[in-house]
Amino acid sequence: MSASPSTVHTPQQVAGRRAKAPHTSMFVRMLIRAAVLRRGRAASALLAMVVAAAVATAMMNLYVDVQAKLRTEFRNYGANVVVVAKESNSLPADALARVESSLGSKTLAVPFSYAVARTKDGQSVVVVGTDFNRARQLNRWWNVSHWPNASPPSSPSAKVAPTVVTGQAAPKGRQNTAHGASRGLATETMQASEGRQTAPVEALVGMRAATAVTPDRKPFELTFQGRTLQLSPAGLLQTGASEDSRIYLDQSEFQTWTGVAPSTIEIAVNGSSEEIEQGIKQLTRALPTVDVRPVRQIMEAEANVLNKTRATLYAAATLIVLTAALCVLATLIGWVFDRRRDFAIMKALGASERLVNGFFAAEAAALGAIGAVLGFGIGIGVAAWIGRVNFHAPVVPRFSVFPYVLAGSIAVALISAVLPIGLLRRVQPALILRGE
Repeated sequence: MSASPSTVHTPQQVAGRRAKAPHTSMFVRMLIRAAVLRRGRAASALLAMVVAAAVATAMMNLYVDVQAKLRTEFRNYGANVVVVAKESNSLPADALARVESSLGSKTLAVPFSYAVARTKDGQSVVVVGTDFNRARQLNRWWNVSHWPNASPPSSPSAKVAPTVVTGQAAPKGRQNTAHGASRGLATETMQASEGRQTAPVEALVGMRAATAVTPDRKPFELTFQGRTLQLSPAGLLQTGASEDSRIYLDQSEFQTWTGVAPSTIEIAVNGSSEEIEQGIKQLTRALPTVDVRPVRQIMEAEANVLNKTRATLYAAATLIVLTAALCVLATLIGWVFDRRRDFAIMKALGASERLVNGFFAAEAAALGAIGAVLGFGIGIGVAAWIGRVNFHAPVVPRFSVFPYVLAGSIAVALISAVLPIGLLRRVQPALILRGE
């Protein structure tokens, strides 16, 4: 059956229909066809780029979060800055307030007072006064069976029962002039509160100190300058360090008993080494009459761990990216040999050397871009998994690293394409098309 004249289309009609049809560039069609016909090589190159992009994404996401989480972990191991009174004097009464105002509310500062008391049999033991709530937050690494109840701040209208058992207040003439007004005020308080305490004061006792003062874990007495205090071991402390030989009391109870004001403030400063050094300078300006010292062991250990972690992340990412680049290089070289006839035909039809090389480089760049997109999604998941398993905390996805991953993947693909493009220039259309 012959076609009717109405079904015959003129060249203008054909051109119009083609203009209205969806347009697909020759490059996209050739790229898709090359990938379909050589699925194995394309898949291996794409897999290498996906792995490289995923590792780079995971490492870059972890890099920032790991630093923050490691610093948080190091804060659990105590202070990294110590404020100490000069010549064994007491710190200024407003030292703690100055520290907190200089470093901000996020800084954790704990005051400590020290005195040497004696047991009933005359043994010397170091007694420390501190704020138990602050000390518990600062020294999370301490192994404590039970923390004593911290005494709430009392108002002038709510006086507590005196804690002094027996003894006399030190004469005014023999008061330590280094402690000044604080010792005098404490002496007046003790003179006004002479009597018998209603209950033992709770104390945190170090393991070695416990064997000397209360081996049976019963209440015991300590004497400081003729004033005796009855204590009850609320919990035992074990650190493997000098803390095991000390007895810790609440700061208010300690100062009422001994009249000794805080002489040390231990501080946990958050931030990098540079930020900690800046904080030390601020404290030195705020407290010019005291010594501000960094705890070198904590700072150096933190810096070493962070540097090693950063080096490990960089080394792992670099090795995997280099491996991926070699894999892509081998794939592209094989791709050139497999498609020699295609490129020979392109040159025979008039395509310039620059056009053919640009086409091949564009294929490699497209491969890198697709690998970057897929690898970025996988890398975000890998980083979240590592954070949950190793740090028990989520790793926040950082989409700001995607441009770097995309640019890096395309750069790796283009660098890997340099050698194959050099081989592509040697393709001679006449020889290839004759089968030689």
